[in-house]
Amino acid sequence: MPQPPAVESPEWWRDRLYAALCKRTEQTNVYDAYYECEHPLPFLHEKAREPFRRLLKMSRANYMELVVDALVGRLEVAGFQADTLDAGGGADDRAWALWQDNNLDGGSQLAFLEAAIRGTSYLMVSPPERGRAGYRITPEHPTQVITEARPGSPGDLAAALKLWLDDWNGRLCCTVYLPGNIYKFDAPEPLAGGKPAWVRRAVTGEEWGGKNTLGEVPFGELANRPRMLKPGASELRSVTGSQDRINKTIADRMMTQEAAAFPQKWATGMEIPVDDNGQEIEPFNIAVNKILIAEESGAKFGSFPAASPEGYLKAAEADVRDIAAITSTPPHYLLGSMVNLSAEALKAAEAGLIHKIYQRRRFLEEGLERTMRLAGIASSQARIVWKSPEWRTEGELVDALVKMSTLGVPREVLWERWGATPQEIERWRRLNEEALQRAMAGDLAAEYGPKPLEEADVDLQVE
Repeated sequence: MPQPPAVESPEWWRDRLYAALCKRTEQTNVYDAYYECEHPLPFLHEKAREPFRRLLKMSRANYMELVVDALVGRLEVAGFQADTLDAGGGADDRAWALWQDNNLDGGSQLAFLEAAIRGTSYLMVSPPERGRAGYRITPEHPTQVITEARPGSPGDLAAALKLWLDDWNGRLCCTVYLPGNIYKFDAPEPLAGGKPAWVRRAVTGEEWGGKNTLGEVPFGELANRPRMLKPGASELRSVTGSQDRINKTIADRMMTQEAAAFPQKWATGMEIPVDDNGQEIEPFNIAVNKILIAEESGAKFGSFPAASPEGYLKAAEADVRDIAAITSTPPHYLLGSMVNLSAEALKAAEAGLIHKIYQRRRFLEEGLERTMRLAGIASSQARIVWKSPEWRTEGELVDALVKMSTLGVPREVLWERWGATPQEIERWRRLNEEALQRAMAGDLAAEYGPKPLEEADVDLQVE
């Protein structure tokens, strides 16, 4: 029987992290399915399930996507700003150039989205190679990457695993990252539930177990709503049950519409005719332009009232409001109803969402700052600047800034409060300096330049 690998050996980390990654992926696949509107079909009795399958599929109203997008849509990095005034803007410019060079305007949004859905995502830092001048930063999916910190030191990553399936050769590949070295393995794609038969993966021009030039595990973890002893969690963790209730209510409403939304007519006191085979014949051909007539004197006609969907609509709305309350999502985002809402009412409705965004950003910043530090930008030199998540009218904002200016607040701070990025602020500062220099040059020319000739002098010169 083969001996288990030694603790903290590359093989030990490979097996340990692979098992943890598979377990986490299985758990978070549920939330990914809810975000993609692949909800479980509402419950029905087996005999009724097949005839109503089309209605069941139509009953899925995806509020989970709205909950996630309301958060992620306001998580946007605007730039980087030095903590000290004497930094000269160099750290800002280097950080922003690195950010743009790696297309992280969009890449960061992808990472934030996966973190909100599955609880965590990653940014990977690769050293310069193949003629590339700067570091490479790539967003990584949480089903392909997992990290582990040293016991008792949450910020000190001990190892990481990156896993992927090579579609070209059908082999499962993984790379183990340790602070000192990098180890690569591959295996035939295992059967469902099977354990891969790993072997060392040889790469042309590379030594197996090559040196990790960064000297650290090259990942920044973007955790969503983590706890002290628990990892990041999905924004959907507490509301999937509410989504299921909504789907069930909609399914019941649609079946009611299908079977009882139209008044059903009845008749009594009359004989039902039969055909030659003794089968009953429907006595009336009911239509809008026809009336019902019976020859029997005791015949009576009537109709059952149509079923009202009002109860179903109220039940679904109550569950939607539960989702809004639990996730701090403004109710009008989910219900789509805005009737005579003042600016103050809208601001109050979004207060919970704004607070949640600020809270989520604190933990995301930890992973972003680690990523930039691994890429050579010290977090003490350039801090992350986010775009404001608050939406205010232009009149409100201008009025507030004018009042702040009377208190002696520097104009650069006012520009920042306006929402300008650090790059825009630097450009505006330069434009102001150039305008001031032109104005000073014009004043000097007016003071010390050639004087205009008086009228008497002009007459003398003419004579």
